[in-house]
Amino acid sequence: MAKESLKARERKRERLVAKYADKRAKLKAEGDWVGLDKLPKNSSPVRLHNRCKLTGRPKGYMRKFGISRVTFRKMASEGRIPGVTKASW
Repeated sequence: MAKESLKARERKRERLVAKYADKRAKLKAEGDWVGLDKLPKNSSPVRLHNRCKLTGRPKGYMRKFGISRVTFRKMASEGRIPGVTKASW
């Protein structure tokens, strides 16, 4: 389980990226690189890192579900993810 501060930092970055997305796109289209430099560093989408929404685990992230592989396996075996069943043949 990741520290709460790491999860909070990532959520803060997500909010900043969403806040400055339109302004960033406009400045890029105009080619105003000086204006882009003045935006906050964490408002760049490149600085985002996918983390599990439940545990904050940074590795083994499954985009389709938004959780890590470990959490996915646990929830799937408990039947808590609709439409996901254990394969058997």
